Amino acid sequence: MNELKLKDLYDGFRDPKTIKALKNLVDKEAAKFPGKINVMEVCGGHTHTIMKYGLNQLMPENIDFIHGPGCPVCVMPKERIDHAYILSLQEDVILVTLGDMIKVPGSHGSLQDARSKGADVRFVYSPLDTIKIARENPNKKIIFFAIGFETTTPMTAALLEHVTKNKIENIYFHINHITVPEPMKVLLESNDCQIDAFIGPSHVSVITGSKIYKEFVTKYKKPVVVAGFEPVDVMQSILAIVKQFNENRCELEIEYSRAVSNDGNIAAQNLINKYFTKATHFRWRGLGDIPDSALRLRDEYSNIDAEIIYKNILPNEKIDDHKLCICGDIMRGVAKPNDCKVFGKACKPSSPLGSCMVSSEGACSAYYKYGNLIK
Repeated sequence: MNELKLKDLYDGFRDPKTIKALKNLVDKEAAKFPGKINVMEVCGGHTHTIMKYGLNQLMPENIDFIHGPGCPVCVMPKERIDHAYILSLQEDVILVTLGDMIKVPGSHGSLQDARSKGADVRFVYSPLDTIKIARENPNKKIIFFAIGFETTTPMTAALLEHVTKNKIENIYFHINHITVPEPMKVLLESNDCQIDAFIGPSHVSVITGSKIYKEFVTKYKKPVVVAGFEPVDVMQSILAIVKQFNENRCELEIEYSRAVSNDGNIAAQNLINKYFTKATHFRWRGLGDIPDSALRLRDEYSNIDAEIIYKNILPNEKIDDHKLCICGDIMRGVAKPNDCKVFGKACKPSSPLGSCMVSSEGACSAYYKYGNLIK
């Protein structure tokens, strides 16, 4: 029996002939539809696939991609970045977080700037790496600054499970986990909404199940196709969406059926519910306060909640973005990165003014890296 290699899982989904064949099918279906279809890919991972493989250039004139708020670093407001910055500078604190956070600018600077001032900031690939850091530094307070959508929340919950069961006393948590459906509703209910259909994020859906999108089909009458992140996945999803419009259907479909089910990962959901509950509100960068769109630690874990322990030094006032930055408009789907006056000029990955240029999932980062739009 031949050994399965990682490349075997994606090679067929990047095949140029298959992509071209799907383009021809999309063209034929789109030619039957008299109007325009604006498709929002919620996740920044899809945005990067679209730009990297030039899928936007393969679309017929009446099909357009618009970019959503599914980049957890991009939507983190400055005041939450300030929390991480301030915590990292506290005596005997080691701040641990995921790598994308390093360059995101707050009002005081980024975590990279905090490191230059002597802060002990460490970036990990997995929250569970925090355990090793805590063991090696028993006299330090290790604060895990948790970020991400439903995709990464189970990993934070697994870390919490280990900390509580093994009674590790020097790990604390600052929770910034957010959820996908609530901002999608806000976008659809806004006066400038241009969304006709959604490509749903597959990695979120592996955890939650596709059931979280049913309301968008039944209440808002917007087709949703949950797609994988390979170019063939995206093209198949576009084909499914256009077919729905031509057949006067509005349905929830799972293109990424090799990993996504209706119910999702029940064990992961139970672990999340054990440690987290809904926060009453969370301010999203560029979108404002969205009720019930984030998670917080349950009250019984307040003794390891850094946001409670350090509440006297953590600011709560709202801090606006740079006046020239239009990340908010980009994440609402009403502007593209190249509509921004400072894109590729004052705002670059090496000197970002906004979060969409910082994150590896940000739309501005994708356009800068793959868009060939710098004049």
